[in-house]
Amino acid sequence: MAILIDTVYQRVLAIANKEQRGYITPQEFNLLANQAQMVIFDQYFFDKKQSLMTPGNESEYSDIVKTLNEKISIFKINYEVLTNVGGYFAEPSDMYKLGTVWYVATDLLVDGVEVQEVTPDEVLDYYQSPLTKPNSSRPLYMRREGIVGPNATFPVQQSIGPALQIISANSIDSGIACSYTRTPVTVNWGYVITLGEAMYNPSAPDAQDFELHISEESVLVYKILELAGIVLNKPALAQTAANKDLEIKTNQKV
Repeated sequence: MAILIDTVYQRVLAIANKEQRGYITPQEFNLLANQAQMVIFDQYFFDKKQSLMTPGNESEYSDIVKTLNEKISIFKINYEVLTNVGGYFAEPSDMYKLGTVWYVATDLLVDGVEVQEVTPDEVLDYYQSPLTKPNSSRPLYMRREGIVGPNATFPVQQSIGPALQIISANSIDSGIACSYTRTPVTVNWGYVITLGEAMYNPSAPDAQDFELHISEESVLVYKILELAGIVLNKPALAQTAANKDLEIKTNQKV
């Protein structure tokens, strides 16, 4: 179930009006809404790491991690075949966090092999012994910027962005797949101008609701107001929203 962007915008406007802090335009709202969404999304991973590292009540922290995993699961991609571009396997453009990498000759369940990540300094160590030398049965990968060309396919040297370089004594030019966590899609309050006013248009080609967990609606509202107070130079609004945001998060943890 999605968080409706119009609901969030109307709540933001109502609170800003109640606090007599002025109007937030659709353009300002769309910018702030995406910033707020990413702040909340980034926080999932920070909170999860902190919970896993913090000693104490195992049951309590287990519940926190379980809740965070549920929120993150919305953005999980379980299996994605990567494209070979000039010898590099380009990472998906919407990737936020890489999961498991596999080499699959025919079928994941039949002959899928998990590919291990290494650093450039570690590669030589693996080649020192026939027991660890990378091949199609135990390939390795490094994450790096993919630079291709110049050659017949790419006449001019260019970057294909973040990519995986597969390391194996046997050439591997296909069959690389991965799981990953993607970034949330860009939200947008679509509208049309009617009699000089912006009216919500859910059928607009670029209209997009939030993908965050439904429980995050109030957090979103106050995070947007907090950012609006900072960007629009309204410190009182930013402070009020920040206090409310902290209150909501504290209640969630309790």
